[in-house]
Amino acid sequence: MFQPLVSQRARLRRLIRRAIRSERGAAAVEMALVAIPFLMLLFGVIEIGMIFLISSSLENAMVMASRTIRTGQFQTSGTTTAAAFQTAICNNFGWMQSDCTKNLQVDVRTYSSFSAVTAPQPISNGKFDTSALKFSPGSANDIVVVRAYYQWPLIAPFFDQALQQLSGGVAVLTATAAFRNEPYSG
Repeated sequence: MFQPLVSQRARLRRLIRRAIRSERGAAAVEMALVAIPFLMLLFGVIEIGMIFLISSSLENAMVMASRTIRTGQFQTSGTTTAAAFQTAICNNFGWMQSDCTKNLQVDVRTYSSFSAVTAPQPISNGKFDTSALKFSPGSANDIVVVRAYYQWPLIAPFFDQALQQLSGGVAVLTATAAFRNEPYSG
């Protein structure tokens, strides 16, 4: 019943050697080491894809709505307010219409020449300042610059330095169009 001390030590050594050589659980440890960078990369790719999709949708919606300014259709419609133009962009925004009016701001300005065009800076200290925006669609043959600003909440927190952001993890996506109004009558 009682084993000699030498055989117990030998058995303990064999057990330790076998535990050291064992590879059970190695896959779980490797997965734990790789999972965090993999998930960060995955969320980053999804976030970038969403940003490109929203940017492209915003650009297309803004260009379609800006065409009504360029042709004079907007100015002669009787509702020449920033809210009406914002609604026109949102109506062209497709699948993002539900949050569009809440997250979209527009800036429409007329200029005497294309070289006189300057961009407003509506973001100050992490806040969006709507008082920096104007709405002047101009008249026939005027040079007009239309800017649309869409506030998009970010999922991946590591885009802080890559995008123009507001406080609270919200990115500001911008679309711009510059054109000369057509010589319409009205």
